[in-house]
Amino acid sequence: MVRSSLVFLLIVTLMSCSEEYVPLPKLGLYDINYATGDTIFPVIPEFEYLNQDSVLISSKDLKGKVWIADFFFTSCPTICPVMTDQMNRLNEMTSDLSDHIQYMSFSINPNNDRPSVLRRYMKKHDINASNWHFFTGDEDETHQLGVEHFLVHANADEEAPGGYAHGPAFTLVDHEGIVRGVYDGTNPEQVDLLEKDLRKLLKYEYGIE
Repeated sequence: MVRSSLVFLLIVTLMSCSEEYVPLPKLGLYDINYATGDTIFPVIPEFEYLNQDSVLISSKDLKGKVWIADFFFTSCPTICPVMTDQMNRLNEMTSDLSDHIQYMSFSINPNNDRPSVLRRYMKKHDINASNWHFFTGDEDETHQLGVEHFLVHANADEEAPGGYAHGPAFTLVDHEGIVRGVYDGTNPEQVDLLEKDLRKLLKYEYGIE
């Protein structure tokens, strides 16, 4: 009986030792440096927006944190409220890591979504997070930023509800500005997966847990 128990413990130990962290993929259209053979992954370009408090925030101000971003508009009659509530839930689930995570919601309808409108939207959704910026800025640049870099569909569309069409994506970005995951922000199971991936990224690649 003792021998069987020892064998079982040995098997469990070997299994746990064999488990390895599988790095999250790096997403986007990559290039190859043929001189070195290195893969060059796309990086989120520098940006600058007003936040809900009318403070001008640049991407340089957010360096050294993992980013989670979505694209929305406050008058959205369809998926945006669900996305916002799910991101708020995710923010609460990761409150222990708030110093290391930056949440960002980019308005794709900045003509309407002025800072005061963004503050009202936050109040409506009971958002009190100190590590979450709601951004408003140039519409065309925001749409381009979403589609080309955060891998989120976003554009004006007269036939879409509310006049804008966009995807439900939550985009996970690492310290280097590389997209590491895209998740459906309307699906609680996908948001739970994002939390797990976020914690793995911080723990295994940055030593934060």
